[in-house]
Amino acid sequence: MTEIFKHQQSFTLESGKVLPELHLAYNTFGTLNAAGDNVVWVFHALTGNSNPMEWWHGLVGEGCLFTPEKYYIVCANMPGSHYGSINAFSTNPTTGKPYYHTFPWFTTRDMIRAYQFLKQALGITKIHIGIGGSMGGQQLLEWAIEEPNLFENIVPIATNAFHSAWGIAFNASQRMCIEHDPTWKEDNDHAGMNGMKAARSIALLSYRNHNTYGVKQTGFTQQTANLPIDEQVFNAESYQRYQGEKLAKRFNAFSYYALSKAMDSHHVGRNRASVEAALASITAKTLVIGVTTDILFPLSEQQFLAQHIPNATFAAIESLYGHDGFLLEFEIIEQLLRQNLNLE
Repeated sequence: MTEIFKHQQSFTLESGKVLPELHLAYNTFGTLNAAGDNVVWVFHALTGNSNPMEWWHGLVGEGCLFTPEKYYIVCANMPGSHYGSINAFSTNPTTGKPYYHTFPWFTTRDMIRAYQFLKQALGITKIHIGIGGSMGGQQLLEWAIEEPNLFENIVPIATNAFHSAWGIAFNASQRMCIEHDPTWKEDNDHAGMNGMKAARSIALLSYRNHNTYGVKQTGFTQQTANLPIDEQVFNAESYQRYQGEKLAKRFNAFSYYALSKAMDSHHVGRNRASVEAALASITAKTLVIGVTTDILFPLSEQQFLAQHIPNATFAAIESLYGHDGFLLEFEIIEQLLRQNLNLE
């Protein structure tokens, strides 16, 4: 069951803006053992939630590699997200009204600094394994740099040390879709929703690739295949529209906008000596995993991580699904984890 952690003191963001308080939605599974050495902290991606059993069910859950029978599994919902943590719909204590457009966005570094309070409240002093893909991996890296002695093992997957110009361009294009929705400037929960649907369509192009669509989305929809040519609908178009509608049923444009900005902010070298020096400070045993067909976080970014994190191991997995392979290829990821982290 999702729980809420409340930090009822002011919280200063990297931007210098100050929140009077904050709260985090989180899930735990299993029990912290007497030695405190069985913690697995899972980091979710942009539109994920704090229950990895729902979106990483092949890795986390009963009978899986990370089973609550053995591990104390923790996952916190990102600040700014739709799924329970402080976000644009939260009440601003100063005004008594929802933040909406005044909600200050968190960097990935701000996020892990918020998680530090949750970690303390849960009585965690050591994390056996930290694992996350995409934006989740970005947060993991930030935390492993902020607290080098906290993690014994880290597994950043399909992620990077700083968000690339290519990735930022994708996110900016998605935000432009939201900005051009005529409802976006309104202060209500449904503002910008049609823009977000279009944004999701752009995002999918970066999450998958040419081959994915060639295999999965060729031809016309079954319902229109026998209609005149000017009434037929391509499967690829139908799929894009469907995915936008699907996200709109479970997410909101404010969160999508803020979290994409947070991803763009990711840069482990900011206000540190350099990116390389920051990565070199990581002391955890590290397994870096990339996806060969990932066009959003290409293999060169994971190879860079493995090159500059001391004694890191690099592994590449094959997947039809591009960047989304980090969510879908859980059997291969499990094999790599067992081989490289000596998991039973």
